[in-house]
Amino acid sequence: MKVHLLACASGVSLLCLLTGLSPLKASASSTSDSKSTPSISQTSSNQRDNTLGENNVSESSDQTSDQTKDQVTSVSQLSDVQPTDWAFQALQSLVERYGCIAGYPNSTYRGNRALTRYEFAAGLNACLDRVNELIATATSDLVKKEDLATLQKLQEQFANELASLRGRVDTLEARTAQLESQQFSTTTKLNGEAIIAAVGAGGGARNSSDPNAIIVDRVRLNLTTSFTGKDLLITGLQAYNLGGGANSIGGALGLVPSGPLQALSASSARLSFEPQFPGLNVSNLSSVGANSVNLYKLAYIFPVAKSLTLFAGPRVESTDAFTAITPFANEGQEAISRFAGYNPVVRLSGGTSEDGLASAVGFIWNISDAANLAAFYASVNASIPSKGPDVVPGVSSTPLGAGFFSGSSIEALQLTLKPTKSLDIGLNYAHSYHELNILGTGLVAKDVGAALPGVSAGTPVQINSVGATLTWRFAPKIAFSTYGSAFFVQDASSRVDASTTFTSWMAGFHFTDLFHKGNNAGIIFGQPLFVSDASGAARLQLPGERRTTPYHLEGYYRFRVSDNISITPGAYVLFNPESDSRNQTTTVGVLRTTFTF
Repeated sequence: MKVHLLACASGVSLLCLLTGLSPLKASASSTSDSKSTPSISQTSSNQRDNTLGENNVSESSDQTSDQTKDQVTSVSQLSDVQPTDWAFQALQSLVERYGCIAGYPNSTYRGNRALTRYEFAAGLNACLDRVNELIATATSDLVKKEDLATLQKLQEQFANELASLRGRVDTLEARTAQLESQQFSTTTKLNGEAIIAAVGAGGGARNSSDPNAIIVDRVRLNLTTSFTGKDLLITGLQAYNLGGGANSIGGALGLVPSGPLQALSASSARLSFEPQFPGLNVSNLSSVGANSVNLYKLAYIFPVAKSLTLFAGPRVESTDAFTAITPFANEGQEAISRFAGYNPVVRLSGGTSEDGLASAVGFIWNISDAANLAAFYASVNASIPSKGPDVVPGVSSTPLGAGFFSGSSIEALQLTLKPTKSLDIGLNYAHSYHELNILGTGLVAKDVGAALPGVSAGTPVQINSVGATLTWRFAPKIAFSTYGSAFFVQDASSRVDASTTFTSWMAGFHFTDLFHKGNNAGIIFGQPLFVSDASGAARLQLPGERRTTPYHLEGYYRFRVSDNISITPGAYVLFNPESDSRNQTTTVGVLRTTFTF
């Protein structure tokens, strides 16, 4: 046991007993000091909570100032001990005669802190060990007979506490040995999330009937491995039972257009944790069975300089590199719809497909405490060497192309600014190329086959998009969050002259610890992606459509049952869903239960 453990207590009562002073006087004179505030180290972007693996990379441990330093050799080294202190001589005697007193790293002793009997026993044991050491080295002149008598008396008086302390140490050592022998891995940690939700909806297309209430799930297991203590390998497995196309909530509501690309469909009725292409391997159009286990994340992140981190992997998403600016982004704990969590620019090209759609390489550069730049290049079908045959005109069996540099791809960057402690700003730009007439956000029906409305589905497109997101915590537990985005879509085949502009915006309030600690809530309103301009062969509206501006209203309340279980009831209302006034106002109600471990 380290001799400096005495410094973890006030040490005053021990000093009194060892020097014949009254313990009562010491108790009456001492007051409790508050512990110094821990200093939490700043982490690099490869260690933040939602990087490379859905909140799987933890921040570095708190470093507190309560760590003891090396033993002092003179009482003058303790800055808060003065010769006028009533116990100065006793402390001086223990320091200079026995050498079993130590202070804190900031050269303080904190003699007024209260101590427990266990702390007293630990301190006493430290001095006993020192006395025994002195006796063993025949330094009898340093140990007086009366001191030995006092120590013997104290040892007898605290025999139970000393025995208990030794027993606790023995138990801890045995437990540590057991954990080391039975641990899963010395380099890998496992964490997971299971989401189970009941969903009911009404409204939708004018000729559709309300779908049945359903229960859906998604389970994720994430392995995080570090080989050097600074790098990180993320391996993520997931299973879900959500359906796509006509078997999705949007499909049952009639909000998903029919046709050869229905399997790739999207709609504004999507849930927060719903994959972009549920039930489908979009690389080759093969099916994925309900609750079958698949690899959704595989990426390696490693620092190359103090402020620069690189990452690469065959299954990653843009959110692995881009910090979430809105407080609604956690799909298992916060917003219940896909609309609110991220700026649509971040979702471009399947950027948040929930299925690790792309292979990517990129970097995260911590410019300063107030600025961070992240960028990447990603290819969707990097593992496929050649393009498959067409299944419909212009659409192959590998609809997103093939090869790391020749298929559908995206280059994206995000500049994250923190000008004040209460303000977060994200600025996004992305350039992407698609083998199909597709946006790839998974947010609205025009996402698939109608990035250029009125142009054939097999027409390749290129998209330049810009976005900005802001969150302002204007009160301790209330934040205002908003985003805006614009997508500029053009034909990339040179066969047609067509272009469109899509816009979207959102504004909402987030409430932390509402009514009870750990319970959060959100109110969100905004406009889903909407074709605001079209030229050339592109059309503002499709045949039979009554074009109008769509709106999204959402509210939810997450209530924490325990540290590992939360329940989130909520609902979102779609006005003029899919930009068509013929569609009925649609309501989707969700009761989501999330387990984390």
